[in-house]
Amino acid sequence: MHVRRVVPNVRSQALEESADFYGTLGFEEVMNHGWIMTLAPAANPAAQISFMGEDLTAPVAPDLSVEVDDVDAAYAALRERGAEIVHPLTDEEWGVRRFFVRDPNGRVVNVLGHR
Repeated sequence: MHVRRVVPNVRSQALEESADFYGTLGFEEVMNHGWIMTLAPAANPAAQISFMGEDLTAPVAPDLSVEVDDVDAAYAALRERGAEIVHPLTDEEWGVRRFFVRDPNGRVVNVLGHR
């Protein structure tokens, strides 16, 4: 399995202020669904940070996102080892397939792949 990117998800109700602050450091908005916004520098689009108040389609807001090349294989592997699945494998309307799993530190990880 290949990891494509890792994105920290910062809980925030100040999306516009966050975009302005991180814009000073060279980040630009690359995605905004109103409840989650992702910023990245133009010169390095894989270096991303997301801000969200709450996840509108899942029971909790994840602490970080990990994009993999085969989300179904990741789901199967983590279920096989008995990991706690917090949100089941789901096809989202914005073009990702994802699930949430709790890591050994209690953090919720959004594991996703683009369709």
